[in-house]
Amino acid sequence: MLTAFIHCFIIIVVYASIWFAISVYKKRNDVADIAWGLGYVMLCVYLFIRYPASAVSVLLYILISVWGLRLSLHIYTRNKSKSEDFRYKAWRNEWGKFFYLRSYLQVFLLQGAFLLIIISPVIHAAIAEPSQWNIFTWIGLCCWVTGFYFQALADWQLAVFKSDKNNKGLIIQTGLWKYSRHPNYFGEILMWWSMFIITIPFANSLYFIVSPLTITLLLVFVSGIPMLEKKYKANPAFEDYKNRTSTLIPMPPRKK
Repeated sequence: MLTAFIHCFIIIVVYASIWFAISVYKKRNDVADIAWGLGYVMLCVYLFIRYPASAVSVLLYILISVWGLRLSLHIYTRNKSKSEDFRYKAWRNEWGKFFYLRSYLQVFLLQGAFLLIIISPVIHAAIAEPSQWNIFTWIGLCCWVTGFYFQALADWQLAVFKSDKNNKGLIIQTGLWKYSRHPNYFGEILMWWSMFIITIPFANSLYFIVSPLTITLLLVFVSGIPMLEKKYKANPAFEDYKNRTSTLIPMPPRKK
């Protein structure tokens, strides 16, 4: 198992370094967001080629590849005609002369480290004794489909909303966004918990609960919700929306 993780770590370092070089050439660090989903797809391809595949591990590879390809395509389409994401712009100004070093370490290599942690249950499933389809497979698959529905539909609804020039400066409060301020993140988190659920029958799998816990903590407390909502601080319309709408888990809006 250690050998498999070391090999994946080396692949990720090379992969992160290539994307860092692309970011320097393009002069925009938000290419890291495109690299995020594709990195998981790349490791799934490696694991499929390198290790004998069981029906369950193939299912995991397919689910992650569908998620990763859709997410990266969505982010590429969203960003291609825009300037660099505001979060990366802020770091570009804050880091000054250490910008390139900190970009490599704190954006690309750190993202690679999180990628390795989050995909760890899948690496474990690839090298563990094969497991047959069982109740955990079906529960996890149902959770994944639900999570994918929320993320894909929420991203599409937001893209449609922003494409309407009349909505410039407004806060989306329709569709799934009526029930959660971050339905796309809810879907993302649910999908990674589903991956963990699918791998539960594999020996020693409970150690890898670190995977869904990590993505949950990142999106809820670190780089997801806090950074996005900071952008709307002191915006009266957002504060009203915030007071009525669940942060993450979709729920009926609260009455004023």
